[in-house]
Amino acid sequence: MRAAALIATGALALPVLLTGPAASWDRQVQQGATLARTNCARCHAVGRVGASPLRAAPPFRELHKRYRVEDLGEALAEGIRTGHPSMPEFRFDPDQAESLIAYLKSLER
Repeated sequence: MRAAALIATGALALPVLLTGPAASWDRQVQQGATLARTNCARCHAVGRVGASPLRAAPPFRELHKRYRVEDLGEALAEGIRTGHPSMPEFRFDPDQAESLIAYLKSLER
């Protein structure tokens, strides 16, 4: 009886585990990936492989070698105005900036 109760409790806890911080992080990374593909892929390589369509635009998977990506949140929210010479200004709301940073962090692995 005791083993059955433990198994039942574990089965009830499983959905909580699957919707906890890891699932939230995965959702945020996916949202960041979508933002990157939608807004940045025209110039930057936004995936784990491939060259940037615009040579002056660094691949996203290498940004962490140039910047602490955690520190880009303010710039993303206020509007990125620097970068390569032909880079348009982008402004993201704080949640979008956080998602894009989560995606950039995921590329460091």
